[in-house]
Amino acid sequence: MASISRCEERLDTFGSPALPEIETGLRAIVRQFTPNWFTVTMGTGVLPLALNQLAGTVPVVREIAIGLWLFNIGLFSLFSLLYAARWVFFFEGARRIFAHPVTSMFFGAIPMGLATILNGFIVFGVPLWGASALIIAHALWWIDVALAVASGLLVPFLMFTRQAHSIEKMTAVWLLPIVAAEVAAASGGLLVPHLPASEAQSVLFLSYALWAFSVPLAMSVLVILVLRLALYKLPDRDMAVSGWLALGPIGTGALGLVLLGAAAPGVLASGLPSVGAAALGLGIVGGTILWGYGVWWILLAALKTVRYAKEGMPFNLGWWGFTFPLGVYALATLALAQATHVAFFWVAGAILVVCLAAFWLTVALGTLHGAWHGYLFHAPCLRPEPIEPLQADVLAMA
Repeated sequence: MASISRCEERLDTFGSPALPEIETGLRAIVRQFTPNWFTVTMGTGVLPLALNQLAGTVPVVREIAIGLWLFNIGLFSLFSLLYAARWVFFFEGARRIFAHPVTSMFFGAIPMGLATILNGFIVFGVPLWGASALIIAHALWWIDVALAVASGLLVPFLMFTRQAHSIEKMTAVWLLPIVAAEVAAASGGLLVPHLPASEAQSVLFLSYALWAFSVPLAMSVLVILVLRLALYKLPDRDMAVSGWLALGPIGTGALGLVLLGAAAPGVLASGLPSVGAAALGLGIVGGTILWGYGVWWILLAALKTVRYAKEGMPFNLGWWGFTFPLGVYALATLALAQATHVAFFWVAGAILVVCLAAFWLTVALGTLHGAWHGYLFHAPCLRPEPIEPLQADVLAMA
């Protein structure tokens, strides 16, 4: 009986299926703050960039886009302070993230959220503030590159050395640390036309290298993901939205090729004109091929979402996966429309942007509700592990 009582105490302490008690107050928010929150800045940051592509027909849309971009700067600054405070005041809890097989993947959300801000300095800031905005964007790009490379290399290294993974538990979240480098590459394509010729050439080739640092590896992960889905079926409901993440590397890869290809002829005109012309063609053809590949994944994600919706989808921060992947795919579609002047891409891009805005509004309202009531502030890496203590008590009972 004593052993049974000890086992019941372990269940109460470690493993009850009931929801954990919600902590309140600023101290609790800092203690529970994780990089997952930077997915909010990814989704909020990509929306104004997409809206800006349609602002030519409706001028007020550009004003809304600028407002959202400025709001996103505030969000990113706040989240950076909160996460830095966690490392300062709760170091032992913060360092547990390195061993967590899911939460650690969201380190990639930090450079991707920053990329939307630096892109905004180019798209919105240069017309508003001129050269000063460009200087800021250029400095942020180098910071973003450093963070993206670190994420794309060190998080997989942790996967190989410290974390427990299996094909059965694999989801598209594995893509998050990898994709950050190709997002930086696409930002480089946006930055290059505004730089002096000598520096522009270096940034152009480095951006192509960043694209290669990310896209082939991401495509390899997608191949394994298809195998995982065939063998073990859909993930649990709390990971329902992760299927949309597969669209991220495809859309960003296409966008990077188109933007870098468009910038290459001007940058390489004096020294390597034939390479610039080839890059332009590669951007259009390669971007279109990736765009077509993305059609399969976006339709699959839609089918999976309908399936999950029938069973009930619990709201969590993972719902921001509806936004950024769809956003970069919409930007790639509109970039192809501008490069090819094909009407179909304009229509498809406009539809995707409308869907993006609807997703963003829905998820943003849910996030406000969850943040206000506190249940979204939860660090899985702080959750104690119930298995080993329970196993010890079972052995004692035997």
